[in-house]
Amino acid sequence: MNEKNADLQENLSIMDSLIQLSFLVQGILNRIGAEYDVSIIQIRLFGILRDRELTMLQLAQYLDLDKSSITGLINRAERRGLVERSNSPHDGRVIHVKVTAEGHKLIKVVSNKIEQQIKAITGTLNAKECSQFIALASTMLLPVSQQ
Repeated sequence: MNEKNADLQENLSIMDSLIQLSFLVQGILNRIGAEYDVSIIQIRLFGILRDRELTMLQLAQYLDLDKSSITGLINRAERRGLVERSNSPHDGRVIHVKVTAEGHKLIKVVSNKIEQQIKAITGTLNAKECSQFIALASTMLLPVSQQ
């Protein structure tokens, strides 16, 4: 560890460290989203839907949005041809949402760009530090995922 890193670690609290890291990641998501005309909430939507089909209610719960907000979000993505809606075969009131082929193309490109940027900021970590970081982040995220 170099002197600059040691000084930074000494001067940042855990709160400051997490907030600064959050700002860094949010900046990456904003820049890449702007490049492809997608918002952070749309990036989150695509991250959730990339490998599954969910109901509007499930999406609202995952994204912590109310009914009108999730409807608007899906409307915008649907107008761009990135998602499609279908009625449930079991209950016509339930609407399912899935990513289209065009949406999958966008997800792949955006995901690759995000991954490149994340690798650039984590490139200073060795394999052991990466494993430790993943374990610590997973431990912190576990209570949140159980809510």
